[in-house]
Amino acid sequence: MLVELHVRDFAIIDEVVLRLEPGLNVLTGETGAGKSLLVDAVAVLVGGRADVEMIRAGAERARIEGLFQVNEATAALLAPILDEYGLREEGATSELVLSREIRQGGRHVARVNGRLVPLHVLKEIGQVLVDIHGQTEHLSLLRAREQLELLDRYAGVGELRAALAERVARWRAVRREIEQLRQDEREKARRMDLLRFQIEEIEAARLREGEEEALLQERNRLANAEQLAHLADAAYRALYEGEDEAPSALDRLSEAARALQALARIDPLFQPYLEAMEGLSAQVEDLARTVREYRERIEFNPRRLVQIEERLDLIRRLQRKYGDTVAEILAYARRARQELETLTHAEERLAALEEEAEQLLREIGELGEALSRRRHEAAEQLAREVEAQLADLRMAGARFAVALERTPDEEGAYANGARWAFDATGLDRVTFLIAPNVGEGLRPLARIASGGETSRLMLALKVALARADPVPTLIFDEIDQGIGGRVGAVVGEKLWRLARHHQVLCVTHLPQLAGFGDAHFKVEKQVTGERTVARVQRLEGEARVAELAQMLGGTGRAAVQSAREILEYVARLKAGEEARSPSRRR
Repeated sequence: MLVELHVRDFAIIDEVVLRLEPGLNVLTGETGAGKSLLVDAVAVLVGGRADVEMIRAGAERARIEGLFQVNEATAALLAPILDEYGLREEGATSELVLSREIRQGGRHVARVNGRLVPLHVLKEIGQVLVDIHGQTEHLSLLRAREQLELLDRYAGVGELRAALAERVARWRAVRREIEQLRQDEREKARRMDLLRFQIEEIEAARLREGEEEALLQERNRLANAEQLAHLADAAYRALYEGEDEAPSALDRLSEAARALQALARIDPLFQPYLEAMEGLSAQVEDLARTVREYRERIEFNPRRLVQIEERLDLIRRLQRKYGDTVAEILAYARRARQELETLTHAEERLAALEEEAEQLLREIGELGEALSRRRHEAAEQLAREVEAQLADLRMAGARFAVALERTPDEEGAYANGARWAFDATGLDRVTFLIAPNVGEGLRPLARIASGGETSRLMLALKVALARADPVPTLIFDEIDQGIGGRVGAVVGEKLWRLARHHQVLCVTHLPQLAGFGDAHFKVEKQVTGERTVARVQRLEGEARVAELAQMLGGTGRAAVQSAREILEYVARLKAGEEARSPSRRR
């Protein structure tokens, strides 16, 4: 729900902080005081249209910020959006902050939890959080897809929908594989010939993992055999044999060892060094033996060098075709064999897949038919509930219906002896229909007129669908247009009951409706420093009585008494309801 709305430099609003309650919040005030500006501000906050004319005269920018408290159900709906755009907070709390700046020059800024986001992201999130009735761009009930979702929630067919969606997903995967197998036969034959050639070429090479590295090392030794032999011989002589009467390193170490031994007999301090010297002599002797063995293994083999060069050349040719390394070439061969196997057995595989696809179409049809039956039952019940609500709202002649339509498709799912188009939601297209006045035909809800009539229609739907509708905050503007005080009380009671399942914000001119508010805010214009500004204050006690009396048309004793009677009536009704349902949810 919307916990706090902060609006600054927006139209005639210099700065307003509105702290809302969980239940029914009502906004009252004189015409033109700025009540609808607050609704407009929320619309902008959740991604609605914004332009520089909304900026207060003399200001550089307008800023709107909203703090939302998110329950578990809403958090589940928001999670995919927040995850997709990397907006989920570490150690996330149940709060979400949206903000929007309108700047001179036309550059606007949107943020979620302080992070810059594109406007469409703000709008996606906003559609989950808020419905503004009277601003058609935010009426989720006008979206055909949302109508289907609401009907299904109302019908409680979540498990049936999930089962159908799982089969549709499998059918689509099968169809993709079938299409892949149904390539042009000539292309398939050419592909099979190419794959056979590539596999044979790679297999003929008899490549081994790590072979290239070993060949490069061997080539390096063969190409430098003479130099390696010379260097090894020189190292061996220096270490072991000596040269031109010059003693070897091992001779010199032995001489040093004898001197140290004599020192150690006189001074035991040198005993550890003597031991170290003896170890060093042994290491030098081992090294000399290793160098000698290496020198003896060095071969001058031009023929082997040519063989290595030819082998490396073959590997390089294969690398140019199939991969940068021997491992990648071998991996390519494995994939080629798998593809060739698939193409070789394509007819068998194709027949099996087509049989599976047909079976899935029958299962989809059965599930879709079962889903349709549940939807038709729910649609009839929903229509009765909505028409009853409309009758209470002074629209007794209005009719409501839910149309479920199917589209024939020669390749669709099997149901009722025919074949129908389908998707992951089933076979049906759902449309809410309304005939607001007696004698009018039913028309799609998206085409009805705007204004108070629209708001009442939406209210009737919202009350009927309250348990199924996930949008937490509902805003009604001009819902009392064209209705009197008696119906206003009915509307007020319905809004208050709707606030069991949602937070509701309502702009009203009717005191009978305003009396039902759990929180009452008055919007008024004031002149400050030769500037007109809008102010909002929460009304309680006698201040609220005075506002209702003024809304009734006077400030005299009779108007005040009538205002008190409205509040007393509402208090009795709420108390009775609380007594019947002490655990009702806000």
